[in-house]
Amino acid sequence: MSNQAVGYAVVGLGVGKSHVRSAVKAKGCGFVAICDLDEVVLNSVGDECNIAPENRYTSYELLLQRPDIDVVSVCTPSGRHRDDAIKALAAGKHVLVEKPLEIQLDKINDILAAAEKAGKYVGCVFQNRLSPGNKKIKETIDSGRLGKLITANFHVKWFRNDQYYANNGGWRGTWAMDGGGAIMNQSVHTIDLMQWMLGPVKSVFAKAGAYNHNIETEDTAVAVIHFENGAIGTFIGTTCAYPGLETLLQVHGSTGTVYASNANIEAYKLADDVERIEEAQVLSEFGKQEKKSGGADPAAISTTGHAGQIQDMIFAVQENRPPMIQGKEGYAAVEIILAIYESARTGKEVFLPLVKSKTLARS
Repeated sequence: MSNQAVGYAVVGLGVGKSHVRSAVKAKGCGFVAICDLDEVVLNSVGDECNIAPENRYTSYELLLQRPDIDVVSVCTPSGRHRDDAIKALAAGKHVLVEKPLEIQLDKINDILAAAEKAGKYVGCVFQNRLSPGNKKIKETIDSGRLGKLITANFHVKWFRNDQYYANNGGWRGTWAMDGGGAIMNQSVHTIDLMQWMLGPVKSVFAKAGAYNHNIETEDTAVAVIHFENGAIGTFIGTTCAYPGLETLLQVHGSTGTVYASNANIEAYKLADDVERIEEAQVLSEFGKQEKKSGGADPAAISTTGHAGQIQDMIFAVQENRPPMIQGKEGYAAVEIILAIYESARTGKEVFLPLVKSKTLARS
């Protein structure tokens, strides 16, 4: 492992603010440089996080010219991820890209190809995988102790007001920059958890629409999910569940059931845990882990996972190894989301893998 300090940069200081806060505290981070087109936002974050004036940029191109920057967190609007990631890779930087990795499959492939050409690493932010409760559920499913997986429910019941969609130039809820609405933006983490835990998706059948916001994309979608392992499930994503409720996860197998709300395990019933001793231990350890939720307020989303991924990215550079969640893992969630949009648009069941890179499905 190299002891050389890693120069870290963050472009886009919306969600990127949490990347900055994590990077300045990370071991092995030599300095943090920040970039945002809005100078007021730039200096606000810079002042809060004690970023030196010479490490603040309104020009992404100027920032990328610095040879002492090793990693760039790309936190710009989703529809710009490809271009901003490829610019960083071409400049010889590793990149950690916020969710979704991109909003079209061919653009994801462009990022991965550019990384291979540059010989640099791409990480994808799926911080919910790092929540202790979610890791425990994944471990339990993988152990086979739930038996044959029968059904699952993954529900993201959040709320966003009209101002949320109008902020920052109104890019959210647009096809061009957000790539969708409640599913692509708010639900992508849970879509990732679903396929990470239950395995590949075979098909989806969905309905979607804008029910309570004046936006191009959906604020609510409901999908029936058929998994390759034979299990069936439902996925609900909405920003209309006033005042902003939980992210719910329920998995039923022939010999076990697990429930979690906001990554806090609330039910853990396994047939081989006859005395319910393990259940009591799991509920005690994983029942009250996550206290923050973005259900009502995006600023309230826990940054614990962000800190873990950013620390890992720095160590990955020092150890010359891929990050814990590689960019290629961002493909599956986006493919499922695009299949949901295609099904909602056509009224038909859509099978995966998608035959070709679907263009943005407009309702």
